[in-house]
Amino acid sequence: MDLVDRARRVCLAPGSDRSMRERLVSEIGRHVRFDGHVFAMTDPVSGVVSSPHATLPMVPTEQLPTLIARRYAHNDPEQWLAWLAGEFGVVDVLGVPLRDRFGEWGFLELWRERDGFSERERRTLTALAPVLTTGLRSAVARSFAQRQTAADYSVVTVIRVVEAGVILLGDDLRVRSETDSAAAALMRLLPPDDEVPPVAAVAFNVGAALLAAEQQRGSAHQDRATPTLPWTRVHLGEGAWMTARADRLADAIAVSISPCAADERVDLFARSHGLSPREVEVLALVLRGFESRQIAGSLTIARTTAEDHLRALLRKTGSRSRQHLIVRALGADLQGSHGWEVPGEVSGGGDLPRPGAGSGIQ
Repeated sequence: MDLVDRARRVCLAPGSDRSMRERLVSEIGRHVRFDGHVFAMTDPVSGVVSSPHATLPMVPTEQLPTLIARRYAHNDPEQWLAWLAGEFGVVDVLGVPLRDRFGEWGFLELWRERDGFSERERRTLTALAPVLTTGLRSAVARSFAQRQTAADYSVVTVIRVVEAGVILLGDDLRVRSETDSAAAALMRLLPPDDEVPPVAAVAFNVGAALLAAEQQRGSAHQDRATPTLPWTRVHLGEGAWMTARADRLADAIAVSISPCAADERVDLFARSHGLSPREVEVLALVLRGFESRQIAGSLTIARTTAEDHLRALLRKTGSRSRQHLIVRALGADLQGSHGWEVPGEVSGGGDLPRPGAGSGIQ
């Protein structure tokens, strides 16, 4: 069995996205030698890292914030390699972006300290990219699945609420202060025995993305009145998702942590399950409580066609019913017997937004 087939089997196996990436790195290491690696998941729209996985023995822990900031600042691979060579003695970097038409799901970088990668090794990693991309996207889709204990899908109660919080960073990405709620949310992002504090995984990356955006705006003399602020969506486990955003606050970087809004969560749900533009439209109407007849009327299609779209939607998302679909898309647990309460109106339909650029590491 070749490497592509082995990687495909790993991606199909049950387990967390972290364990999947660990197994994939192990498989790749049998065919391509490397001294360090970064295998990161990113938000498919913003491109900001949402879940890092790296082994970089040549990088001291205290230099990680600087490394992350440089990763966002260097869009050119040659500049990135030149900086790594000067700072850590890295001789060559072999990297592949992991993206498809639904978004930018992550990237993989392999580092060497002694010799360069061969053309055969580069072709090997390039051939793996589609499998790794599908694996990351499927891992995100699996995060929306949750246990159902109630036979009656009737009342929505939101599960695992994440309280909003704020972290203040300096321009060196060092933590100045944080609210208790932000610290509590971030403690759930990485195991407590990880070498790097959990705050680094999200705050460092959105903070570094903000610094890079400020640098690009400054060098291009662009209008600073309405900048696009860096953000990323992060899985907390048990189907819960949060959004982290970075903004400038005087001489500090403010990173806000809050539960994903309904439209943010549904967008990620649709992308990760590979929904077509029409299926995105149907999903938005289902979440508004539309029945098949109403969906057909709203989209000016036959009722049988609407029902075909619904069946495809249920099949792609692994949902047993419309109620189960709403549970997964909106992040709710269903109990009781007193009717639906959908939290907010979700807009959707048409083409999915084009993914943004930018990647960092942790």
